[in-house]
Amino acid sequence: MGLIKAAMGSIGGALGDQWLDAFEAYEMSDTTVFTKGVLVHSGDRSSNKKGTEDVVSDGSVIHVYPNQFMMLVDGGRIVDYTAEEGYYKVDNQGAPSLFNGQFGDALKDVWERFKFGGTPSYSQKVYFVNLQEIKGIKFGTPTALNYFDNFYNSELFLRAHGTYSIKVTNPILFYKEAIPKNDDRVDINDINAQYLSEFLSAFQSAINKMSVDNIRISHVASKSMELSKYMANELDADWNKLRGFEVLSVGIASISYDEDSKKLIEMRNQGAMLSDPTVREGYVQGSIARGFEAAGKNENGSAQTFMGMGMGMSSAGNFMGTMSETNRAQMQQQAAAAPATAAGANAWKCACGAESTGNFCPACGAKKPVANTWKCACGSENNGNFCPMCGAKKPTGWKCPDCGQENKGKFCSNCGHKHED
Repeated sequence: MGLIKAAMGSIGGALGDQWLDAFEAYEMSDTTVFTKGVLVHSGDRSSNKKGTEDVVSDGSVIHVYPNQFMMLVDGGRIVDYTAEEGYYKVDNQGAPSLFNGQFGDALKDVWERFKFGGTPSYSQKVYFVNLQEIKGIKFGTPTALNYFDNFYNSELFLRAHGTYSIKVTNPILFYKEAIPKNDDRVDINDINAQYLSEFLSAFQSAINKMSVDNIRISHVASKSMELSKYMANELDADWNKLRGFEVLSVGIASISYDEDSKKLIEMRNQGAMLSDPTVREGYVQGSIARGFEAAGKNENGSAQTFMGMGMGMSSAGNFMGTMSETNRAQMQQQAAAAPATAAGANAWKCACGAESTGNFCPACGAKKPVANTWKCACGSENNGNFCPMCGAKKPTGWKCPDCGQENKGKFCSNCGHKHED
């Protein structure tokens, strides 16, 4: 009751010519998670055949493709399995082979729980689990989710739509706990109702954690990688332990806000803009200009309208003037701060102790020191490669005052004296 791995050379790509029965997985799409094995007829190996010829007899050969987990099943119980691609011959007289492949010893504990303990009935069937990433599982929040945004200091509400993907991590557990009994082919969308409900519950928790981590609500859509990690923390422990699969990635296609949230965000953004005095002053002057423009278009007579505007502005003039004066004061403060900052960046301290921003010290008249200067043997201070007084070339090294060693680095290579210049 086991599998014998057949040598590739003995198969030669023509299963039907060398073996009585040869089985492969039935059509497996990107969303197929489970399917039965079907008989491949001699001379017609290129197409799988539907029908009742799916009972695996002793001596049959089973072809397992990459990213497939194959199980030999008898009466719902697993007789043997393999997680390794290749060709396998069914041997009902042998012991289970248990080819664990990429899963190592992780499957052995599950096998002990679900293994078949009786004599084979010779009505065995072969099934395959898709080990590829199952992509494009759609989700959408049926109601708005609350999200406290620290930037807006408000409880906001959002809706999200997107897709997520899963990957089977324990195919034996997945077969026993997630696959409906007596189903020969299962698409992820056939069994997704319960898991989608659990996914959305975990999605709410993940959204709340993003809020706690101070991620702005407008940045949620661009945080797919972070969201996948949040979801993995929320779901993977349970889904791995109970059903043998995990969330691999989450992609958000769109984020939308409810009407109250939109108004709060718009109000906060307007407030942020109006905190700039130049924007406020532009708004004030624009309001006045729009008033004059509207007055000129008044069909009842622009003169009368301008007269009314004058009376109105007379009463509101003090308010408008105060606003403009406040704006100008703040703009002047900002303008004064900018040169001061620039001046601070260019300041230097003279040897006499005075601070200066020009090329000469205002206290003693000393010239601003030039970076990378050097003193020639003739006594001239220079910053070029040659002395303008005697023409001597700028020295490339220095002589240690302690031992006389010629050096180019910061420390003497002979005695370790540090060069101070």
